[in-house]
Amino acid sequence: MTSEQVSVAAPRRGAVAYGQTALTVMVLVAAVWLARRHWPVLETGALRLAGADQGWLLVGAAAACGTWLCAALAQQGAVLPTLPRGRLVAAQFAAGAANHVLPAGLGAGAVNLRFLMRCGLTAGRAATAVGVKATAGGVARGALIVVLAAACPGTLRIPHDGGGWAAVALAAVAGCVLLAGRRWPRCRRLLAAVSADIGAVHARPRRAAALWGGSVAFAALHACVLIAVTRAVALPLSPAVVALLYLAASSAAALLPTPGGLGSLDAALALALASTGAPPAAAASAVLGYRLLTVWLPLLPGLLVLGVLVRRKAL
Repeated sequence: MTSEQVSVAAPRRGAVAYGQTALTVMVLVAAVWLARRHWPVLETGALRLAGADQGWLLVGAAAACGTWLCAALAQQGAVLPTLPRGRLVAAQFAAGAANHVLPAGLGAGAVNLRFLMRCGLTAGRAATAVGVKATAGGVARGALIVVLAAACPGTLRIPHDGGGWAAVALAAVAGCVLLAGRRWPRCRRLLAAVSADIGAVHARPRRAAALWGGSVAFAALHACVLIAVTRAVALPLSPAVVALLYLAASSAAALLPTPGGLGSLDAALALALASTGAPPAAAASAVLGYRLLTVWLPLLPGLLVLGVLVRRKAL
């Protein structure tokens, strides 16, 4: 390398380093801003849970930690190359924190996309893998709802304005079909590439088992967190009913693009628990406890891990 090339490369490396440092600082500022903005929620939740059963809260915390391992397992199942395990789990931990900063799952998707590209996948294949993981998660959640609804008949009630929501959903589907029809040649090539990647993953039983097993376990462990918290606050509901209410409420809250479902999921969960006749105070405590274990306690460490991964160019 000549001296001129060195002189040009040095400022570039300096600019990259400054950019990474700035991004890390922005991540930390976002963590402080979120904590300060929602400080009343944190304080109230801590006070309500002070007298809860600590053993059940530890069970819920263990289940929350298990969700990151299940997310890593599902993401590994969505790609053919073997991903580095440690960085994969760290990326899922960081993705969970980023998901509470950007709306509608964009944070987790962006983190996983960058991680897969850093692992050598092309942008197209990385995007397909993220989409396959998200689709498998939705299908797994729907299957669990069907099974639990059959086991707990009468727990879920269709709202009176369900016809209006059905019309909106049909209109959205029709719009997507029309848009795809106008761009059919490009969509056909894209669908062909996606189908080829999905077929390749399912041609390997271990990858398919990791994808679907991790997706089912991820949703089930989130439900277990809420079940453990309801036990901790002595909420008189069976575990199957709590799991069904969680899965239904979280699926409904996903329609509102708030960061990590903040606000939408809290309201949906509180209403779902209260609709069963549970005491409102206990239902509110259960929701706050679930949020503390799955959002607030891991948020700052997750954002710190995100900053470290960015700093080390793993994202």
